[in-house]
Formats: sequence, C-alpha cells, structure tokens
Amino acid sequence: MIRLPPASDPVAILQHLVRIDSVNPDLVPGAAGEATLAAWCGDWLVGQGFDVTVLEHTPGRPSVVGRKRGSGTGRSLMLNAHLDTVGVATYEGDPFSGDLRNGRVYGRGAIDTKSGLAAILAAAARASANGLAGDVVVTLVADEEFGSIGTEEVLRSVRTDAALVIEPSGLELTTAHRGFAWFELELTGLAAHGSQPELGVDAIWHAGLALHALDGLRQRLNAVPAHATLGHGAVRVSQISGGDDAATVAARCVLTLERRMLPGQSPDSVEAELRALFTELARTEPQFQFALTRLVARAAFEAEPHWPIVRALTGNVERVLGHPAKTRGEPFWTDAGLILEAGIPCLVFGAAGEGLHADTEWADAASVCSLADILTGTIAEFCGPVA
Repeated sequence: MIRLPPASDPVAILQHLVRIDSVNPDLVPGAAGEATLAAWCGDWLVGQGFDVTVLEHTPGRPSVVGRKRGSGTGRSLMLNAHLDTVGVATYEGDPFSGDLRNGRVYGRGAIDTKSGLAAILAAAARASANGLAGDVVVTLVADEEFGSIGTEEVLRSVRTDAALVIEPSGLELTTAHRGFAWFELELTGLAAHGSQPELGVDAIWHAGLALHALDGLRQRLNAVPAHATLGHGAVRVSQISGGDDAATVAARCVLTLERRMLPGQSPDSVEAELRALFTELARTEPQFQFALTRLVARAAFEAEPHWPIVRALTGNVERVLGHPAKTRGEPFWTDAGLILEAGIPCLVFGAAGEGLHADTEWADAASVCSLADILTGTIAEFCGPVA
C-alpha cells in the first residue's frame, strides 16, 4: 500500500505527484496520459471532504473537479492547474524520481506544474478545514500542454466568482499574457514546365510576396507603443511547403502563420488584418490566389487591478514573503485566457523553479511551501469565514 503524503505538506505531495507518469498522449503517442494522476488526486480530495466529479468527454483524458461547499454567503473561488506534462524522451536521469536534493524537487512536471497541483491540494484542504462562507472549487485539468480540452470541458459546467491559474511564475503575479492564432495560407498557382515558366503561375514566388507583406506587418506591429509588460505583438511563418519537383513550376504552396496577440486584439480582428493584407496583395498582383484558414486561436489575458481576487492575492503575497508583490507579463499562453474569456476574473501565479520542457526540471521546495501558504490565505480571505 502506498503511504499518502500528509495533507499539510505540499512538498511531500509534490514528490508523490512527480512519481506518477502523466505525459500528454497528444504530444507523445501512446503516453500514459492523465488518468492515474487524476484518480489519485480525486481520491485525495474525497479524503479531505470534497465532493468530486470526474469529467471525461474525451475518453482517457479525465479532469477532476473537487468542490468544498461553503455556507452560501461568500464568494466562490476556482483553483486551476493542469495534470499533464510534456514528454521525457531526452530527460536526463529518472524523470519520475521526485527526489528532494538541496532544496529542489526533481522530475518531469515538478515545476510545470505539479508544484501547482501540490500547493492547491494542500491549500484547499487547509483553508476549508474549518468551513468557509463561499465554495472552493479545485479544477485539475487534462491537456493544457496541447489543446486545453480539460479547461474547456470544465468551463462548460463550472462558474465561480474568480479563479487562480497556478502556473510557474516565481511567486510573482502574472497579470497579462499574449494570445495566439495559427493560420494556414494556401497559395494556388498553375503548373508548367520549368523551361517555360511564363506559361505557369508560381505559387512559391507568390509565397515570397506574402513573406514580404508579412514583414511589413511585423514592422508596423513594432512601430506602435509597446504594452507595459508584454511588449509588441508578433507575426511569423512557422512552416512552409510547396512544389512537386525541380523541373515544374509550383502549382501550390502552403504557409503556416503564427500571430501573437496583445490584450484587446481578438482572433477575429487579427484574422481580418491578415485577410486584408493578402486581399491587397491580390489587388496589386492579379494572379495571386489565396485561401486563409484559421487553425487554432486563443485570446490574450489581462487582469484588472481593482478585481477583489487581485487585491486578496496581492495582500497574501506580501504577508507571506514580507515584501510587496511583484507583477509580470508572459509571452506564452495559459488556460487563464479561456477562463477570462468565460467571464471569470483570474490571475496566474505559481512557484519558482527551472527546466520547463527541458532535459532537467526542478521546483524550489521553499517556494512551493510559500505558494501553499499564500493560496491558503487567499482562499480564506476571498471566500470569507463562516459567519
């Protein structure tokens, strides 16, 4: 029988979680996925008096929702973290050791983000042990590292007054991050023998025109005033393919585009921006034929300083760390984008460590303890004591 770590010890919980393989199978075909870890976390929450529901619209990809109901007179708070990790093919040593050495817990997912899972479990149990006025809702989700199907499924049935998304942030408040949108640009030409290119329409040549137009867009994005923490938006080509052989004018060329968005820019607005760019190119180059298809799009995120959850978390960071809370923006995307899009005020906050997606990964044990303490106080303050 496995001895369960004490509910009050987030580091021991973290070590146990790291030892459970939860590599995302959409990233690594045949990988373990979240099922074993979800079952363990669900059982742990039941043991702490939470009502637990497992959501599994996609078979084998469960997310756990644990709710400790309050008296009904306070605000509800969601604590969100992801169960899945990236792969371990190049990891140095045992990726599932969970070893504690020199104040660091090692293993895949230690900082991204089983540190968050551990702190949530410990904090939610502590803060709700003597009752609260509002509900504490723990959402431990599948698939954040690929398609975010877990948080999307959770948001179909769960609403709270605010949320904290626990991702690595060095105990600084992440108050904004970029969004992203991926597009496929298909250019259609006309095949011809390479000795008579004038009889064809070269889709690869047209790709060059598209690249030039995109570079102009990039320059315009960099020319406007930068966001205070996120800098500028970005556009780039991440993949390109076209042509059949060396002796034939290319009849088709496909580019994959990535557009990184700032708060206030929507997937619809950046799609319209790109479509207008290529429509203008087609006006000046009549043989330029294109089809633009949106593949995946996620909105940016930015917190408002007046939100009660911002004030509660800020105060508890200062209480635990002994200095004013620091804030930051992130260039990458998190599930906070989906939660805010659903109308739930939220913040991103988490432990310190290194090696996200790298060959060695670790979480700072002291920061995990501080994270749990900060979350405990924030839950208690935001949800309120029983009257």
